[in-house]
Amino acid sequence: MPHLKKAELIEGVVYVGSPVRYPQHSQPESDAQMWLGTYRVATPGTMNVSNTTVHIDLDNEVQPDLLLRIEVGGRSQIDEDGYVEGAPELVIEIAASSASYDLHDKLRAYRRKGVQEYIVWRTLDRAI
Repeated sequence: MPHLKKAELIEGVVYVGSPVRYPQHSQPESDAQMWLGTYRVATPGTMNVSNTTVHIDLDNEVQPDLLLRIEVGGRSQIDEDGYVEGAPELVIEIAASSASYDLHDKLRAYRRKGVQEYIVWRTLDRAI
């Protein structure tokens, strides 16, 4: 759905994200981006991106807030259209309104497809 900023297919169900608010989402995401960017600079062969489409399988096309992948020899690759195919090594979600599906359906899909690390930062109750 090109006119939407964030729509995800999770276990065959389409979820449309709520508008992003400060400080519940924007500031924590910015902090996590700095953390992953620092890691990428110190770890050659890794790539971190934010809000990019990831094709996991036919029932799961997600757009995680942040991800980190190993560029050569990792579990994912970039397809000819510029999308991530497969399971990134690390996925981070900043969850306020999305916590219900981030912690259940999305977690199950990531686990089944081999995402090695999945972090959900629940900003409303200040938990990770």
